[in-house]
Amino acid sequence: MSAGAGTRGGTQPVPLRRWLEPSVVPGFAPALGFTLFYLGLIVLIPLAALVARPWEHGFDGFWHTVTDKRVLAALRLSFGAALGAAAVNTVFGLILAWALVRYEFPGRRLLDAMVDLPFALPTAVAGVALTAIYAPNGWIGKPLMEWFGWKVAYNPIGVFLALVFVGLPFIVRTVQPVLQDLDAEVEEAAKTLGANDMQRWTQVVLPAVAPALLTGFSLAFARAVGEYGSVIFIAGNMPMVSEIAPLLIVIKLEQFDYAGAASVGLAMLIVSFVALFAINLLQMFLFRRGKA
Repeated sequence: MSAGAGTRGGTQPVPLRRWLEPSVVPGFAPALGFTLFYLGLIVLIPLAALVARPWEHGFDGFWHTVTDKRVLAALRLSFGAALGAAAVNTVFGLILAWALVRYEFPGRRLLDAMVDLPFALPTAVAGVALTAIYAPNGWIGKPLMEWFGWKVAYNPIGVFLALVFVGLPFIVRTVQPVLQDLDAEVEEAAKTLGANDMQRWTQVVLPAVAPALLTGFSLAFARAVGEYGSVIFIAGNMPMVSEIAPLLIVIKLEQFDYAGAASVGLAMLIVSFVALFAINLLQMFLFRRGKA
């Protein structure tokens, strides 16, 4: 028996290095080396610099910065609004993707192209446009203010609205290919077996799109947490009220408080990593459950 193989049941050889799968593209070592080099250069080295910078003033300085009331309020708004916007986009993005895939109607292609507008539109332009529409004297903001007393712009609601705008395409574009690959005949088969509409939705469609839906949710959440350009115009940037964490980092940089800015950035990195790690665990669970 060769050194690179084991036995199963005493007769059949089993490769020990199962992680090294055969491939039509040769050069595993150069490909892995380039991958690690590129990942380290683009991701790991900048993150390592971010982790190292806050400790210039020791742990006490870092803790004093991240526990400041203004910093906590900004972090709470950034992550809370990002989580809420991603959740709302998950529901309505799924409905929009379903309509684009399953129905034929006039203007469908135009609507499909408009979904990508938040990708193509500069974030500052999006922020100015949202502010002009939802300001107290705007087309939508003025009726909302006069009829219901709702102030959208220069308020945390404006932050939430801007994050919904920038995050919607992530949900639609991750779910849409899965719905296109999901054959409608599977739903018809379930209907033939006696499943009602709700059962077909919860037991056939939703399990198939759940991993993609979670991927879109995590992408929309990650984009919303770090969003800056489309938020600062409509937020009003009032400390303790509508000030987001990325803006607070910029303010500290302008004050030459580099360690403080890195401390806020490190706090955002830790919370984001924990949130995305939990989402990935849930996604793996759903994927394995679907395979089972």
